[in-house]
Amino acid sequence: MEIIQKSTLSELAKEVFDIEADSILKLKERIDENIEQAVSVIMQSKGRVIVTGMGKSGLIGRKIAATLSSTGTPSYFLHPAESTHGDSGIITREDVVIAISNSGETLELLNLLPLIKRFEVPLIVLAGNQNSTLGKSADIYFDISVEKEACPLGKAPTASTTATLAMGDALAVCLLKNRGFSTEDFLLYHPSGALGKGVLYVVKDLMLKEKALLPIAHEDDTFLETVDLISKKKLGCALIVNSQGRLTGLLTDGDIRRILLRYPDVSVLSTKSVMTVNPKTISGDDMATKALAYMEKYCITSLAVCDEDNVPVGIIHIHDLLKAGVA
Repeated sequence: MEIIQKSTLSELAKEVFDIEADSILKLKERIDENIEQAVSVIMQSKGRVIVTGMGKSGLIGRKIAATLSSTGTPSYFLHPAESTHGDSGIITREDVVIAISNSGETLELLNLLPLIKRFEVPLIVLAGNQNSTLGKSADIYFDISVEKEACPLGKAPTASTTATLAMGDALAVCLLKNRGFSTEDFLLYHPSGALGKGVLYVVKDLMLKEKALLPIAHEDDTFLETVDLISKKKLGCALIVNSQGRLTGLLTDGDIRRILLRYPDVSVLSTKSVMTVNPKTISGDDMATKALAYMEKYCITSLAVCDEDNVPVGIIHIHDLLKAGVA
């Protein structure tokens, strides 16, 4: 067996990157009205996107289907070999089919064409030959051909599968943008794992809302009365309200330390004279992730939760977010 030098292997790996990067860059020249047509057809569809492909194209198809689904376009992968044994029943007249084949002559995909045409389902084809049977049958065609594969034998799908995946990503991103798909939408589809722990929570799900436990003080209370309240409620702060019950200020443990250093006689102080006015607040209907973003942005550990009249109805602490897995 021939021993390949490490330096030669390094150069070979770099050449693979060059070939595959070049194959992707060349796709830019082939993007025209086809992307707009594909987005339009999929957006108008009342069904799902059915992605199909055989072999390595099938593996890429699974990834494209998964990316579409996670970014707001319901999608399903159909194995073409199984499709002729009953699985083609998942295709409805309201769907859109994306067929992937580098040659455009994959027999298992060609066997699906009669059903696709009979149902008049829009067919989007990603192939390397527009004059192939599949290419000629396409309603919308994307050219994913490459000058050469990165495989030295020129056989194993390498550059061609990379180009196909990139084309699928481009389509998914265009659909995402066209739908106005937001960060909250994305996280909603990823409720588990690092992407979206606790994202299904809204603030009112996690906040402390029992009135008897809320640290609510009044502007006219003395400073020492409010300090006593903070000590009893053990939340590290007090929400200060006026005579109408509307939030006007906040007093925290940190404020107390600064006030004790600043004033020689705190017994004469009113809460109103030393509180932080116009504190940051959040709505109970806001996402818990928004509360976390506020806390990180303003370097605070709790937020007053207020209704539409700015009356405090709860308080949410960083510890609540930690327990729920949001932080």
